[in-house]
Amino acid sequence: MGDIKEKVWSQIFIIYTRLLIGGAFVFASIVKIKGNRFTAESGELNPINSAWHFFETMYQSGLYWKFIGIAQLIAGFLLMTQKYSKLGALFNLPIILNIFIITISYYFAYTPVITGLMLLANLLLIIWEWDEIKILFNLTPVLDKRMRLEKDYIWQVIGLILFSFIFAFGLFFHEHNFGFWIIACFLIAILGLILGILREKKRKNYI
Repeated sequence: MGDIKEKVWSQIFIIYTRLLIGGAFVFASIVKIKGNRFTAESGELNPINSAWHFFETMYQSGLYWKFIGIAQLIAGFLLMTQKYSKLGALFNLPIILNIFIITISYYFAYTPVITGLMLLANLLLIIWEWDEIKILFNLTPVLDKRMRLEKDYIWQVIGLILFSFIFAFGLFFHEHNFGFWIIACFLIAILGLILGILREKKRKNYI
């Protein structure tokens, strides 16, 4: 794992996996925090063993619905900060596992494929950080103090910019200009990639 962590491509993959999962959870959390349904119509009249009736029950709970949203928001934020991504990956694991189990318990078409991939991605993030977080299992941690692309503070800045944009968009424009949201997130992510690679090349030139 040590050699893989030194590869630029693997670090970029991990960075953007954190941003992707974190951003998805932040966006999904706003609906719940605002006290809105996933869909425009109620699922109350759907069969009791259907997914939409299940979501309607959670929505009608009120406090529990908002609690789920707050938990997703915290998990997404921690992942997107990069600095606290270890805690974010651990915090997010029971959430995404729960979502995956729900999607295989009810009919969701191909949604279990997406949630399954997100679960695997979250497990990958934990494996990536295993040397340090294994202290939770009473094992001796191995602290990695080497400077590399992944640890550049530029990713923390990009993560906070993306979080702020996604949170603000979800709060005020969740049902509008979705195309603009996608394009804006993509451009911010590309900007981060360009700056990150340029800074990494500059750093290596000084070594």
